[in-house]
Amino acid sequence: MTDTGWLDLPDDTAYGLANLPYGVFSTPDAANRPRIGARIGDSVLDLGAAARAIGAPSALLDAGTINPLMAAGSTAWTKVRRDLTDWLTYERYSEAISRHLYPLADVVLHLPFEPADYVDFYASEHHAANLGALFRPGSPPLMPNWKHLPVGYHGRAGSLVVSGTPISRPSGQFKEADQASPSFGPSRRLDIEAEVGFVVGTPSRAGESVALDGFPDHVFGVCLVNDWSARDLQAWEYVPLGPFLGKSFATSVGPWVVPLEALGHARVAPPRRDTPLLPYLDDAGHGPWGLDIEIEVRLNGHLVSRPPFSAMYWTAAQQLAHITVNGARLRTGDFFASGTVSGPQPDSRGSLIELTWNGENPIELPDGQVRTFLADGDEIAISASAPGPDGTRIGFGEVIGSITA
Repeated sequence: MTDTGWLDLPDDTAYGLANLPYGVFSTPDAANRPRIGARIGDSVLDLGAAARAIGAPSALLDAGTINPLMAAGSTAWTKVRRDLTDWLTYERYSEAISRHLYPLADVVLHLPFEPADYVDFYASEHHAANLGALFRPGSPPLMPNWKHLPVGYHGRAGSLVVSGTPISRPSGQFKEADQASPSFGPSRRLDIEAEVGFVVGTPSRAGESVALDGFPDHVFGVCLVNDWSARDLQAWEYVPLGPFLGKSFATSVGPWVVPLEALGHARVAPPRRDTPLLPYLDDAGHGPWGLDIEIEVRLNGHLVSRPPFSAMYWTAAQQLAHITVNGARLRTGDFFASGTVSGPQPDSRGSLIELTWNGENPIELPDGQVRTFLADGDEIAISASAPGPDGTRIGFGEVIGSITA
């Protein structure tokens, strides 16, 4: 028996026993029957079938979504994860379990959870400062409230789509600086935002706030996000109420939800803060919930950015505390995203508007083409990993999307 169990996975796999992310998949012979799976190496294990094969309880694993498992609470999450680890570790389970492993290349991956509410934040100081410098030259780059609370907006849950879903270029109103009135048409400034998302499992009651220490009791896991953004639509519409049609056409979500329990070795302190926080957001003296997640962004296969999630000013625990501090209740399937992940260096920015500095510095691709914003046919692939135990890595898979006219 090795650290990678009876499957004898490569030592450098990012999908070993320390990870075991959850997803939902179907097979060609049962295309209309999505099932809960866990990724192990380059295979997917049908969890409900595996549980039945060894006579284990399967009620939480026999759905077409991970919502029932998420709703069961943190004690159940720990038990299922421990059982799954045993199944893949001990040789006595190998014959029964191996029958329910499918090659990753042979399955179709679906949105792993049924979304309830969707909130998107703006938690990177570098991203916020870059946009402030671009759009408010001569003024302070951050708005007065930014270092006092995690700024966010309510998105449209119906916009969440699984990785691989084609993204149609949105149309809407936009106004160029030299125009007297707005025009209507397809967005000319279609952008990406590399983000990290958090999926709520355990609900809360209306009128009840979730303190910082309650974060691991309510958040089930973490996945990758690309919040597609039509910058020209957004610029015209966002005053005074914020993003709307420039954001609500599509947000791509990675197919794998990494359990929060798998990220114990990735926890780091957030960047040092220079502004006192109100008590409900003050995480001094609490366990840190910054996460050392290394992200890579590729445009048509070409690496264009490496945004570091460890540089995010606001943590997911603070974001959850802020979501609920007014008494708003959590529901199973609630989803909140970090906002664009950007670092301090030009090659660590998580959006094209920053990478090209609003089009002034186009990206040169290996085939000689240049990009300021996305062209039809372009593909964006975002991947990530985090530290695991004993020098291993925890993989998040990819979130991929291609632009169609």
